[in-house]
Amino acid sequence: MSAKTLYIIRHGQTDFNKRNIVQGSGIDSDLNVVGRLQAESFYDFYKDEGFELVYTSSLKRAIQSVESFITNGMEHRVHRGLNEINWGIMEGKESTPQQRRIFDNILNEWRNGNLNTAVESGETPLQLFERQKQSMQDILNTDANKILISSHGRALRSFMCLLTGQPQQNMHLFPHTNLGLYVLEQVDENRFEIILKNNTDHLAEALLTSYY
Repeated sequence: MSAKTLYIIRHGQTDFNKRNIVQGSGIDSDLNVVGRLQAESFYDFYKDEGFELVYTSSLKRAIQSVESFITNGMEHRVHRGLNEINWGIMEGKESTPQQRRIFDNILNEWRNGNLNTAVESGETPLQLFERQKQSMQDILNTDANKILISSHGRALRSFMCLLTGQPQQNMHLFPHTNLGLYVLEQVDENRFEIILKNNTDHLAEALLTSYY
């Protein structure tokens, strides 16, 4: 089997992104007008790239980000392992100084290697990692060699660690923007090398957004 090339995007903008509200796996939001324009721009730029298969999470914003590929006949597979991390009690709430402190504290815990910690009622990075391992295995087992994947911000950061063999506490090293693109090439059975990192050449300046 030939080495695979993975094109991995974070979904386009939603109103939750615009308002700096944490979404997580428990919020199934739609793309807003900007997000749909981002998705259209990505499709126009990459429609002739030769993708053989598209994987998405089960959440609408990830599916809508690649909808044009799907409606034009590309095989589509949904994998819940690609869903965003569950942010527990933070999901769907307006940003406040207290919320921001909780968010920053948990990120510091993860950077320090405390990966079995979570926001109250939320998911730990280790739990996220375990379901992503199944996603990776399913992707590696397909016959397709050029694969498009649509996922989410924190999930993307974690997946980059898994694919490149880095410790998961290095998630913060992988920036993301709405409809930013990572391209990775397979270098051995279970490891990939990043060729493009959070690339936005397909987006006009007016469409660049980086809200979490």
